[in-house]
Amino acid sequence: MKYLKGERVIHPGMSAWGVGEVLEDSGENNVPVFFVGTGEKTLSLKHVTPTRVSGQDAAHPVLDNLKISKSASGIRYQSLPESIQVFLSQFPGGFRGERFCKHERDYKDKASRQTSDLLGKEPFDALLAAGDHEEVARRAIKLINATNLVYPGEKISLRDGLKDESARSLFSLALHGLLHGEGPFEDRFSGFATVLDDIGAGKWTTATYFPFFLHPSQYMFVKPTITQFAAELCGFELNYTPQLNWRTYHSVLGFSRYLFDALAELEPRDMIDVQSFMWCIAPGTYTDGD
Repeated sequence: MKYLKGERVIHPGMSAWGVGEVLEDSGENNVPVFFVGTGEKTLSLKHVTPTRVSGQDAAHPVLDNLKISKSASGIRYQSLPESIQVFLSQFPGGFRGERFCKHERDYKDKASRQTSDLLGKEPFDALLAAGDHEEVARRAIKLINATNLVYPGEKISLRDGLKDESARSLFSLALHGLLHGEGPFEDRFSGFATVLDDIGAGKWTTATYFPFFLHPSQYMFVKPTITQFAAELCGFELNYTPQLNWRTYHSVLGFSRYLFDALAELEPRDMIDVQSFMWCIAPGTYTDGD
């Protein structure tokens, strides 16, 4: 029996491996398959006959966004149960434990409250109505300085980019649209990204910081190296480019939602917990507070 690239299968004797995707058309003897529970395996067709699956039995977010190409980071695929064990080795109490709250959650909750107080819809609407773009810029810089999630050089780029009134005006309108606009989020994100590029502050951290803290149930913060490491560890394709773009951010949101759903047993509250999980499982990256 031969198998075609892209077919979904399960190993009849290894249920823990979960569903897999055939990576290349098989020969008579072997077939390479990527299983979500264990990674890439080459199966001998002389000893096992993988069972083809379809429909709901074949569905899986990782396989739908599969990335298995080798990267310069050399990261090996790690199943989600393995990643959870890595996370719990650092935070035995999980997302609700005292250590996690102290080192990962509390200061981000504080930043989220500050973002709501300073750039929530009502205060932001009032600032725009008054034409006070300087105060919008001041609050944005204050918020981005409130945590260590954004690199110092990127904070400086935003500050320098907002030195003149025309830049502050464009930034204020685009940020308000991003956070409180009514159109498709794709358009609002792309508009904000364009303004950031124009003022010399077009970085992923800056572009995703404000929606992450104002609406943590919906949006993810992107620290490029960490986000890519975590995605590669999970075999998830982010379509990443350094240039701000909707395709990459849409992929990040899909990856984040996959993790949120897959971590249900740990009861994540929102994307703040998921972002911390990404940071903690990325090889060699974790230090107390990020």
